[in-house]
Amino acid sequence: MNASTTQPRNIAVIGATGAVGRCILHCLADRHFPIASLRLMASPKSAGMQLDTPLGVHTVEDVDQADFRNIDVALFSAGGAVSKRHAPRAVQAGALVIDNTSAFRMEQEVPLVVPEVNPHDLTPTGIIANPNCSTIQMVLALHALRDLSPLRSVRVATYQSASGAGQKGIDELLLGTRAFLDDQAPTTAKIHARPLPFDCVPQIGPFCDDGDTEEERKMRQETQKILDLPELPISATCVRVPVIRSHAEVIHVTTLDPISPQQARAAMAKVHGLMPLDSDGPQYYPTARSAEGSYHTFVGRLRRDHAEANALVFWLVSDNLLKGAALNAVQIAELWQQKGSSL
Repeated sequence: MNASTTQPRNIAVIGATGAVGRCILHCLADRHFPIASLRLMASPKSAGMQLDTPLGVHTVEDVDQADFRNIDVALFSAGGAVSKRHAPRAVQAGALVIDNTSAFRMEQEVPLVVPEVNPHDLTPTGIIANPNCSTIQMVLALHALRDLSPLRSVRVATYQSASGAGQKGIDELLLGTRAFLDDQAPTTAKIHARPLPFDCVPQIGPFCDDGDTEEERKMRQETQKILDLPELPISATCVRVPVIRSHAEVIHVTTLDPISPQQARAAMAKVHGLMPLDSDGPQYYPTARSAEGSYHTFVGRLRRDHAEANALVFWLVSDNLLKGAALNAVQIAELWQQKGSSL
């Protein structure tokens, strides 16, 4: 390993008190990212908080007052408004920004990176966008399949957990569930589109003019950008389900040439972090609970799609706070570090 890959870096985590921010800190520690100094930032209301992390106890700074000079990598996960306001400041001060919000994903000059899929898109400076959680896990599988045959179309239905809306999304689900079980008056939905306990809500984000939700549009546009397939037909229906953590997806893929389930499993097994489970039988499939806390994205129920020629259908599950957010962000930082920060 050359010196550049082990050189300790000055790291800032913005949104450190949130669900994803805490997971970023866990990933940095667990993966032994070389850190010279660590600064934690959040909203003014969290300023001064003593946060106990796997990397020690740190005082949270007010991001509005923060000086980004001497920071090498700034990992943002505090909402799009915060990123739009402060990420340019961090870049101007010399930091590489890895942004976990949707603020910059579709800007042409901003790379949208999943390290296992498009590491060549990484740039040494500026802003690197972390894709949407549901997009990340899907492109891992699509990347494996397109090595076997060109993709013709993708249809996906998601089953996304409450944590996709952050800690407030989790809290709203838990409070509403307790109220339901205690036979209390139903709680109102402030974070999710409708009350989530014991229900499924086919809306994540506001509706667009064409009837899609913003989440569905993100999945389509981000996948096309990451795979560099701007004309690939993609249809998504995104559903919020009463699960605390991990997203599941049913994906239907058509390809130019026929691909057998056996060929698909073998190709997916070669992608780092992607793990087919059903080689020994269809009963081996992942669930949201079984994927929680894992760095892997799991595949099950892989089979031919009988509704269309040259088509496969499979079930895909990943921890949305890890590979869908924090882990992918840290992997981007690792890739930048491995390349000596000068691509």
